[in-house]
Amino acid sequence: MKPAVLIVDDEADIRELVEITLSRMGLHTEAAGSLAEARDRLIPNRFALCITDMRLPDGNGIDLVRYIGQHCPQTPVAVITAFGSAEAAVESLKAGAFDFVSKPVDLQVLRKLVNSALELQQATEPADTPAEGADLLGDHPSIHHLRQLVSRLARSQAPVHVAGESGTGKELVARMIHAQSPRATGAFVPVNCGAIPTELMESEFFGHLRGAFTGAVKDKTGLFQAAEGGTLFLDEVAELPLPMQVKLLRALQERAIRPVGGDSEQTVNVRIISATHESLEDCVAEGRFRQDLFYRLNVIEVRTPPLRERPCDIPLLTTHILGRLARSNGWTQPPQLDRDALASLSAYPFPGNVRELENILERALTLCDGRRIRAADLQLRDPAAPAGSPSKAALDAQMEAMERQAIMEALEKARFNKTRAAELLGMSFRSLRYRIKKLKLDA
Repeated sequence: MKPAVLIVDDEADIRELVEITLSRMGLHTEAAGSLAEARDRLIPNRFALCITDMRLPDGNGIDLVRYIGQHCPQTPVAVITAFGSAEAAVESLKAGAFDFVSKPVDLQVLRKLVNSALELQQATEPADTPAEGADLLGDHPSIHHLRQLVSRLARSQAPVHVAGESGTGKELVARMIHAQSPRATGAFVPVNCGAIPTELMESEFFGHLRGAFTGAVKDKTGLFQAAEGGTLFLDEVAELPLPMQVKLLRALQERAIRPVGGDSEQTVNVRIISATHESLEDCVAEGRFRQDLFYRLNVIEVRTPPLRERPCDIPLLTTHILGRLARSNGWTQPPQLDRDALASLSAYPFPGNVRELENILERALTLCDGRRIRAADLQLRDPAAPAGSPSKAALDAQMEAMERQAIMEALEKARFNKTRAAELLGMSFRSLRYRIKKLKLDA
């Protein structure tokens, strides 16, 4: 049976154009000229997609989006907006629309939209579980809510902004949204916006043609083209310079890009997920981030909770991380934390969040006796240390250098007999082997 699509528009020529296009795609279409007529036709699970104009004689497309969300939640809705009406497009996405298309309707964009909606209908919606290959671990209510939100957002094409402190798993959330969406077969392309030199930014995002500038010896594919049909993840988006923000805004509005040196635009089908540890609203207030781009990116905001707000999840996370670290180093069993060590972790505020927990446990593995991790092995730093004290990175580097020197001296004294060197250092052979690998002393 052909999938059915409901087309709602009071303009007969628009309805006819969309109906002809979808019929050629092998779809069954039904049309309605008003909000009331559309409501009469809507039956749960009858339509694979609804396409509605924003302006209707007895209401607007937003009203229909909300109605379908309440009565036919499995039917995605796409809204046709007036040309250049960014506010209407954003409003429709916030109301729950699957996607939007601007007038005059670009048939290529329309076909891609319809195909994405049909893929969404064919996909099985996951329950409150992480996507395969991703782990959003925790039993705290905030994590349960986040997993449920990820599942809902995966069924939309709306831009998502992930806000949260460093180390809280913003990229993990973005990957889970992508993996549970109909775009999962496409590429997930992550980019750190603060790591691209300003002068190369346009070329990196949009690509360039051969000869576009000195050194452009061949065509280059940009990030947007690489993410075609998939998701582009803009990490630390607040780091984008203002001139690049203007170009990005145009690409999002027009759904098209122009490679550097090109004379025509290329349409792109990319979902944008952005993230930053800063407050984008504060950046807008300070004049560092464009307000119009903020509204485009922040259609739906997701917050990743800091670890200190969910200390009940620390034992679960610790067990998972230790198991992964042990497996990656060939250990049959990871060491266990004693009671004092677990109490110390539970009381620690974790300014670096889950990423800091991973670093702490990795360091503890090298310092423990191989069977049990004590509180002293954790070497938890004082989060209230004076600002002038050496940074954690500097101290870690200093400790690593001292450890490397001590291991090399022991190996030389033991004539590179690792069992004897471990005895000289007062550690187990397994711990020494791990440290040699970690410090890249194998060679």
